[in-house]
This record gives sequence, C-alpha cells and structure tokens, in this order.
Amino acid sequence: MRLLFLLALASCSLSDAFVLGETPKLADKNIILFITDDQGQTLGCYGDQVAQTPNIDALAGDGTRFNEAFATTASCSASRSVVLSGLHNHKNGQYGHQHHFHKFASYHNVVSLALPRVLARAGYRTARCGKFHVAPESVYHFEEVIPGNQRNPVQMADNCQAFMTEKSEKPFFLYFATSDPHRGGGNDETSELKLKPNLFGNKKNKGSHRNIKEVFYKPEEVPVPKFLPDTLESRSELAQYYQSCSRIDAGLGRLVEILRQSDLYDRTMIVFTADHGMAFAGAKTTVYDPGLKVPFVVRDPYQSRRGVVSEALISHVDIAPSLLDFAGGLDHETNGPADWQDPNEFWEQRGEAGQENRDGRNQFRQYQGKSWIPVLSEPTAEHHGHVFASHTFHEIQMYYPMRVIRDKKFKLIWNIAHKLDYPFASDLWAASSWQAQLEKGVDANYGQRTVGQYINRPKFELYDIENDPDEAYNLAGKPEYQELLKRYQDQMRAIQAELNDPWIIKWKYE
Repeated sequence: MRLLFLLALASCSLSDAFVLGETPKLADKNIILFITDDQGQTLGCYGDQVAQTPNIDALAGDGTRFNEAFATTASCSASRSVVLSGLHNHKNGQYGHQHHFHKFASYHNVVSLALPRVLARAGYRTARCGKFHVAPESVYHFEEVIPGNQRNPVQMADNCQAFMTEKSEKPFFLYFATSDPHRGGGNDETSELKLKPNLFGNKKNKGSHRNIKEVFYKPEEVPVPKFLPDTLESRSELAQYYQSCSRIDAGLGRLVEILRQSDLYDRTMIVFTADHGMAFAGAKTTVYDPGLKVPFVVRDPYQSRRGVVSEALISHVDIAPSLLDFAGGLDHETNGPADWQDPNEFWEQRGEAGQENRDGRNQFRQYQGKSWIPVLSEPTAEHHGHVFASHTFHEIQMYYPMRVIRDKKFKLIWNIAHKLDYPFASDLWAASSWQAQLEKGVDANYGQRTVGQYINRPKFELYDIENDPDEAYNLAGKPEYQELLKRYQDQMRAIQAELNDPWIIKWKYE
C-alpha cells in the first residue's frame, strides 16, 4: 500500500503534490507579472465575443479570473508605481509620469517595500523586460534588464527565455511589460475618414510584426463600449486597438510555451493585468470604471481549483503583498516584508540620497493593500469591502485630483478641482474618436454624456453601480440621496485619514 502511494505521489504534478500536503520549495515558486499598457477587459474570457485572445482565455481557464479588479489610477507611471510598491500614489509620492519634463518619482524610502527589492531579499533572481516608467531606478531596481521591442511581445518572450531557464537554486521574478495596446505609431493614412484612426502600435498597411501572426479586425464588427459614441471614428480606432490586444495574447502564448518546454509551467505563478483601462477619452485618465477596471488573471500552480471566477473586489495595491506572500516573504502581522530593511540604513550604507526628501514624513513598514492568495480558490470569497482610487496627475500639465470610493453598490467620485475644465492627455485629445465629436459642439453625444458634460465635471458624482454600471445617472444632486451622499463622503474622508492622503485637507479649505 505504501509503495502504491509513493508511486502515485511521484507521478503527481507539483500542484497535486501541494494538495497532498507537500509544501513547494522556494526554487519551485517562480513569478511572472505580465502587465499591458492601456487595456480594458476586452478579452474572450471576460465575455468579449469578438476579441481573439485564446492564450489569455486558457490561462484564465487554468487559474482564477477576477471580474472586479481595479487600478488605483488610470495613468501609466502612477499606476505602475502602485503595482511595484503596494502603496497608493499619495503615499509613494509618484503622482504622475516619470519621463521627460513630467519628472515624477517615488520617495526613496519606498525601497523598503518595492517589489523587486523585497523579492530579491526573499531569495529571487529578478529581471524586467519592456516598459518600466517609474523612478527612481535605485528604488525599483531589477538585477537584470532584458532588451526587447515593446510592441513585439513574442520577441520579448524569446529574449526572456535564457533568464527563465537559467540553472539556479533561486526562483525567478520576471516583470514583463508590453507597450501594447497603448496608442502610438502614427495614424492609419489608408483610412477613408477625414480624421484618421491611430494605429495603436500596429504596422502600417496591415503589416506584421516579426514572428507574429497579426489578427485584423473590421470596424463594423467590433463592439462599441457605452462610454464611447458609436461612430465610424470610434469603430476604426477600436479595430486597431483590438489588433494590438491580440498581439499581446501571442506574447503570453509564447511565454507559456517556453515554460512548458522547460518544465517550468507548473513551477511558475503567472499574473496577467493592465496598468489601467483603454486609451480612449472616457477611460484612461478618468476614474470611471472603464478607466479603473482592468483584466486580472492569476494562474497559481499550487491552487487546488481551476477555472475559478471571482467577484471579490481587488486592487492593484494588492499585487506587491500578494506576490511576496506567494514567495513566503510576507509578515502577516505587520503586512510588510518579513525580512524588512530599514530604508534609512539602506541609503546611508550606499552613500546616496543623503540630502533628499526620502520619505515625505511617511513610514514605509507595511503595504496598503493585502494579499489575495487566500481567495484564489474560493469563488465566493470576499476580499475588500471597497476599493479606493487617488488620481492626481497624468502629464504634469494635467492637475486634476480626484478621489474615489467604490463598493459593489455605490461609487462616489470627488472632483477636487471641479472648477477647472477636465484636462486631456495629449494622445486622447488628438484621438479621432474624440475630435470627431468635439467638432460637433458641446451638446454632441459622447457615450453616456455630452462633450460639455465630459469637460465640465461636478464636485461630486454618486452612482448606483449595482443598477447603473455605466455611470450614466449622477445621484449626488438629488435631494432623496443626500443622506447616502453624506455617508459615502464621511467614509471617503475616513479612508483618506487611514491611508495618509494629504488631499484630505481639501475637505476643510475647498
């Protein structure tokens, strides 16, 4: 009998062995964090009937798909700093873009919580490939930087093969960040429209990126989300966007293929998400759900259940503590790294940043998110009672602080600078989908709003998310909702105090 048990155990996969009670070794707990750029839940596994994303769909079928996953801000750099720190922007200090004259950066003392740093201390080899877009590099330092065309995720995957398959007693952490499906690459000059659609990184004249079988979409076939106007301009841009999303899927497929060929697939957690929603006015840079709600798929090889669909509210601020938890390096009492490093000692030993404002009077001992590892196999489990968002900047010219609290019933938005016109990211302002409606005037339709309503926001927006998921009807000004509005305002203020948000002062002075 014992012999039969041992033979059965030997034939088990690592995940089966874990179920039988054998704790996996650290060397068998690799991590890939795959993060895309400006992508909504436009995937087959989220019910999109047009999107061709078989590899992401297969990953969801072999793992956990979170339907209610949210970024904390719909801005690239700011969002990535949250992903890599486990702290909201107002806490980590990176309020907007890192590059060019924008020049935002996290506090130096975030180094004590920064994901690549804490995983390295937990025994991991660390590498990044693709878009980085955070600062300082010394805070979010990866031991290896792997080159690759950020518009060709298949090439990126091939370039990462040597790192993933390196013979080592240490597991690996790979941060894999595409530039797809961000706008870029110019406009499609072959379009018959006066206002040409952006190419979203696709090759001109229906060309293909090397070693990628591009998937082309017809404008008349793509679904138009309710936050956009159903126009030829919107459809033409959406067709380009969908093509870029399918290219991402090819990259994930190649990564999985490499892992399987190297006997690493059942030794590797894969997390797939986007920094925030799609690059259209009404999503990116806003705090409406199309900007904050993101795809989120986790394939943990050591979970007993597959194909789990979770309705738990999770946030990007949860990623860092979750991955550290998977690695066995999270102190559950402090909600920080078990092997925490004093950041002041770190900089003093290096002889760096001695005169810098390293902490903004913040302590960086614990994460503001919490691990979702315990809910991966439990489709009915809850995680957060609410999610919080704290957008302040995108580009430096775009000061428009907003604070958001959202649960499964209601959502409150506080537009702190509501007296200003809503500012536009340069790429969204130039988008044909926006310009076509702007030309028609402020009363022209723009999804659930008019052009004028999109530009001029009220101080508060209160939505019945349960019955109005498209955020079409603002309840904040209605007399019968004043008690509810006050309750959510009080809750928001309490959360701001708990999370050390400096913008809490605006309740008193504005």
